[in-house]
Amino acid sequence: PEFKNNMWTNAAELNGKPGVDDDGNGIVDDIYGANFVVADKPTGDPRDDHSHGTHCAGTIGASGDDGIGVAGVSWKVRLMAVKFLSKDGGGTLEGAIKAVDYATKMGAKITSNSWGGGGESIALKEAIQRANAAGSLFVAAAGNNSANNDSIANFPSNYPVANVLAVAAVDSKGAL
Repeated sequence: PEFKNNMWTNAAELNGKPGVDDDGNGIVDDIYGANFVVADKPTGDPRDDHSHGTHCAGTIGASGDDGIGVAGVSWKVRLMAVKFLSKDGGGTLEGAIKAVDYATKMGAKITSNSWGGGGESIALKEAIQRANAAGSLFVAAAGNNSANNDSIANFPSNYPVANVLAVAAVDSKGAL
């Protein structure tokens, strides 16, 4: 209920025919976003079965002043659901690239990428560069190991692309 007024919608699919790829992007009924868990067979069902994406989205844009749940930092946003990680938290490089490209193509101005792992990838860097060229900010988790990313690289937060903003978490004392 906290997201219902803030969900991005794909107007072509929302107003189209059920079961048809009304906007011609290769994904049927991607009304609120897309799912790339199986990268070569994307679906229009981006529901979060792992809960981490929903948690992060709530921090960003859950409706406030309604007496339920939590309030996000911005109550008037559009949240596009884009998924490439499975319910177990695993995903593929191909799925990540397709997810970034989908968000870029569909007009996302900021993407929240609370994921990481694997090494550096030229193909993923190029997807982030495409997002940069489209004017999209790529916010990425700096990692969960309290390391200095200048010493130990973490991807995707360490890609040297102008739109990448690496974000770390600190405790109440300012420690990583």
